[in-house]
Amino acid sequence: MDIRNNILETIGNTPLIRLNKITRDFPCVVAAKVDYFNPGNSIKDRMALKMIEVAEKEGKLKPGGTIIECTSGNTGMGLALAASVKGYKCIFTSTDKQSKEKFDILKAVGAEVIVCPTNVEPDDPRSYYSVAKRLSKEIPDSFLCNQYDNLANRIAHYETTGPEIWKQTDGKITHLVCTAGTGGTVTGTAMFLKEKNPDIKVWAIDVYGSLLTKYFRTGEIDMEEVHPYISEGFGEDFVPANFDMTVIDHFEQVTDKDGALMARRLAKEEGLFCGYSAGSCLQGLFQLRKNLKDGDLVVCIFHDHGSRYVGKIYNDQWMLERGFIEVKTIKDIITGKGNQPILTVSPNQTVAEAFGLMKKYDIENLPVVKDGEPIGSVSESGLFGKIFESPDIKSTALQTVMEPAYPLVSIETPVEHLGKLINKDNGAILSRDESGDLHIVTKYDIIQSLTKP
Repeated sequence: MDIRNNILETIGNTPLIRLNKITRDFPCVVAAKVDYFNPGNSIKDRMALKMIEVAEKEGKLKPGGTIIECTSGNTGMGLALAASVKGYKCIFTSTDKQSKEKFDILKAVGAEVIVCPTNVEPDDPRSYYSVAKRLSKEIPDSFLCNQYDNLANRIAHYETTGPEIWKQTDGKITHLVCTAGTGGTVTGTAMFLKEKNPDIKVWAIDVYGSLLTKYFRTGEIDMEEVHPYISEGFGEDFVPANFDMTVIDHFEQVTDKDGALMARRLAKEEGLFCGYSAGSCLQGLFQLRKNLKDGDLVVCIFHDHGSRYVGKIYNDQWMLERGFIEVKTIKDIITGKGNQPILTVSPNQTVAEAFGLMKKYDIENLPVVKDGEPIGSVSESGLFGKIFESPDIKSTALQTVMEPAYPLVSIETPVEHLGKLINKDNGAILSRDESGDLHIVTKYDIIQSLTKP
């Protein structure tokens, strides 16, 4: 029987999945190491378990003890899973920029979460680093994991992530792309892969507002580089000990906006519902695509699951408030429909002809146009009622039974303003594009636009 002894035995051996639509114009194969298949839905399960196992072996974590860690959420989840199996308590400190979903999940698995301010220096007593250190000194039998400087972090990836990727690609991987935060994933994985083939290129993806990129390029820790950013799970305002910059070939920075939009594309186009770092990882690869050639095999590491970001990057209102997506207009709807030509009828055509067109093209609304100008409209519901009142109306010209013309509005009109124009008595609106061509927008078009990711 294939029965695991506990949840910890399901960590690792995550799938490598080829990207098809988003990277279809790339000259090479791009595959994603999708680590949200881990039980805690992130790659951090690997190093969380390793840190606990090393601490137990070294006598730093004893039965009934308390695990303390500063975390953006994913490491905490991995630690909490291990703690529940092994019988430890957990106290985590985190920052107020992290999603509420992450905190709720940590609490659900039994952890205590202390939220600290983001925009303070690392050595500020209020920072989540400092609070975690203070608690580890005050609480008896506690162990501060310190994922940033605990080298068990990168060892976990040297022992698991790297070997898995090497095996899954039959040793043909040419590029590793990974967001950089604590440094454990990118460094540990790169150390193993570079031992197998020193020619493998390792590209670390960073965010604007983090100092890691400049440090990599100059060796200088420049706090002037540090400023608040929205991206979660990567980027740092100091250099963790887990980094070994010699195994990294390039650092590439991406914006908060570009990373968020790419994550949404992954969900929509590839069916991969990933977190912020996955979108940023792939965006970084897009910025570096000119360096790829036919025959290359790129592996991107997608760290965690999108369920932890449903209130953020997958929430239209959150994205709108930050200017990450634009207000949708009639033009966006028309473009989304592929600029399909409008179907119209003339006032001299009959009711039967109009009904025939509606049936053939499965539409409910038809503008009545004369000399290029809308003069009326016919709707399925309106004609349906008239036919019951007078069965002989089928041969009647539309000009005698047509309804008022649909409102004609600017193509730049925001979708939100259409609610007052389209109602039960008026099922569509008309608009002209830059060339003067007419387009129709129906209730269905608007609903589809507003519900589209």
